Amino acid sequence: MLSSHAAVEVVSERNELTTDFRFKRVPPPARNDAATTAEFSLVEGHRDGNGGELAALHDGKLPRSSDAPRENFFFAAGTAGGKLRLDLGRAIAIKQVNTFSWHAGDRGPQVYTLSAGNNGTDDWKKIAAVDTRPKSGEPGGQYGVSIAESTGSLGRYRYLLFEVAHTEANDPFGNTFFSEMDVIEAGGPAPEPVAMPAARVEIVETAGGACRFAVDTTEAPDLTDWTHTELAPVLREWYPRIAKLLASAGYAAPRNVQIVFSAEMKGVAATGGTRVSCAAKWYRANLKGEAKGSIVHELVHVVQQYGLNRRNPKATPTPGWVTEGLADYIRWFLYEPQSHGAEVRARDAAKARHDASYRTTANFFNFVTTKYDPQLVTQLNAAARAGTYTEDFWKQRTGHTITELADAWRANALTSASPRN
Repeated sequence: MLSSHAAVEVVSERNELTTDFRFKRVPPPARNDAATTAEFSLVEGHRDGNGGELAALHDGKLPRSSDAPRENFFFAAGTAGGKLRLDLGRAIAIKQVNTFSWHAGDRGPQVYTLSAGNNGTDDWKKIAAVDTRPKSGEPGGQYGVSIAESTGSLGRYRYLLFEVAHTEANDPFGNTFFSEMDVIEAGGPAPEPVAMPAARVEIVETAGGACRFAVDTTEAPDLTDWTHTELAPVLREWYPRIAKLLASAGYAAPRNVQIVFSAEMKGVAATGGTRVSCAAKWYRANLKGEAKGSIVHELVHVVQQYGLNRRNPKATPTPGWVTEGLADYIRWFLYEPQSHGAEVRARDAAKARHDASYRTTANFFNFVTTKYDPQLVTQLNAAARAGTYTEDFWKQRTGHTITELADAWRANALTSASPRN
């Protein structure tokens, strides 16, 4: 993206999958720029307590992943942003101002106005306006912005003011994860790039390059071979199948997905936007069991994207049991039906609830799909994504209320349930 303000040129670039903060036109983050010794202060707004201090903006360090709040600075949740002032200690000829950010979702893009002055209070001169929000598609990724003037100097200033705005107001989490802010002095020392964290990232593409996965095992190098030999084929085959099954009018499944194995994460896995986070410890213990199936479950969440309907004030929130039930249906009944992982045990059949979520709800969906509506999953997903799901859906699709369907499912389960305890 290229825009101009008088003689000032603003260049912005975005990396969707790479993790090295290297861009074609935006210089890499520097560790010896003028901002390294500058004093950063909040003029307006509040730091989010979950994030890093202002020092994170000029410490010459970069985050290890796209969801590392402590390694970034961002304004408090629920606020519209704020103002940051940089005191460079003396007036210098400024060649460039470069800013960097990284997040898997709405906190990736940068929206701010840059001004400069020499008394730090009331002599501000507007230098440039920045807005890197993509006009379409997912907003996640690494963003680099470089602000420069065609003659080689933006002017001679001591102070810079960043008036930062949030990227969206649909939820409280729209404040950018700023990773580094650099000020390059004209005639100053040559910028020395920040050392990038060592990374192990494999790019996996589906047929024709329709979708790309960045599988990051930097924090779990012992899982690298498994992801290459075992997981990659699953991604290539099943992501397109899931996208086709969960298609709906006017929607295209995300084309760039991150799968990150975390050394510190607890639990199993979680998906936020197009980023799948995996607990390395759990995967090590389950490589020959549920490991691949669990990621298939998360791929369903990547395709679902039901959060998109939150931007529609008329939308009806999708119940969590529907969201998780669909993911487990695809996993247990389509990807690995031979495992019988969603069977209802005989001792549980009488009290089984269709809205218990996960495996139990998956079993209920399979019953309704098999007996009443082969297109149930596709149509249920379309309603959920559009924000139009209500209990009337079941009557419209099958001719029976959800209560009637649940009763029939339980009765069937009592006669066919697994006898295992």
